[in-house]
Amino acid sequence: MGASGNVGACVTRHLVAAGADVRVLLRKSSSTKGIDGLNVERHYGDIFDTAEVAAAMADRDVVYYCVVDTRAELRDPAPLFKTNVEGLRNVLDVAVQANLRRFVFLSTIGTVAVGRNGETVDEDTPFNWAEEAGGYIASRRAAEDVVLSYVSAHGLPAVVCNVSNPYGPPDWQPRQGMLVKFAAQGKLPFYVRGVGAEVVGIDDVADAMLLAAERGRIGQRYIISERYMSQRELVTTAAQAVGARPPRVGIPMAVMYGIGWVNDAMGALLRRDFPMSRQSAKLVELTSPASHDKATRELGWHPTPTEEFIRRAARSYVERSIPAR
Repeated sequence: MGASGNVGACVTRHLVAAGADVRVLLRKSSSTKGIDGLNVERHYGDIFDTAEVAAAMADRDVVYYCVVDTRAELRDPAPLFKTNVEGLRNVLDVAVQANLRRFVFLSTIGTVAVGRNGETVDEDTPFNWAEEAGGYIASRRAAEDVVLSYVSAHGLPAVVCNVSNPYGPPDWQPRQGMLVKFAAQGKLPFYVRGVGAEVVGIDDVADAMLLAAERGRIGQRYIISERYMSQRELVTTAAQAVGARPPRVGIPMAVMYGIGWVNDAMGALLRRDFPMSRQSAKLVELTSPASHDKATRELGWHPTPTEEFIRRAARSYVERSIPAR
């Protein structure tokens, strides 16, 4: 479920490559570029349609749930909670009756604590930034809580994968990948000084989720992230991969907050959402290193350096931007 997204499509590709019998649940309006040409059974429906969800889940032994609304910039978080929590709850009501072996839930590293002063966090570090997190993270935390409540109350065999910022082609609808895309196309004049994020290759994410289905302990969370990377290193890696000039100017976070303040004011006036809000800026700033030791120890997951995935993504974005002759 969610096979039209970047992670969901990659999971689908890995399952097909492994010889699995794969069925995907898609909306009629969903883009299928990431899975076109794959030998999968397509079932059309919506996560709010109980009958269609049940039909899609019938005779399956593993469900990979990759449906998520990631629009952290929304001024009104109600749509985030509708999809990320209420839609999920409808699916879980079906899943507890489906005799599944595993329900692998795609969550985010944003539901993990933030290390203060650069310290590394893990799955057991108490969450410590609820008042700063905003509606998007609140919806993802609520979603995780719902999944884990179904484990304890209904015996759902669920495993949670806390995935960081994934990079790699084809990424037809980039969100995290926008910085890589703009840097590779020479359209990024600056980077933000002193900030970074946990990163991971998209194929390593798919590998981790397949491993979670086989080896993950029910009711457990696993951080799926390779390492912490500064924004400067991210955009420089992308630019250099295609021979573009890396952004040379580093701006302070204060500038990003200023842009967010202006966009928030314009959004209130025009009644529309802008990609960079003050809350979006806060999510850029509130990051820290995280440990994937648990995933390595329990799942046998060994991620490869994310730099190569960033380079591949950069080349893919540039190649797609060249007009066909």
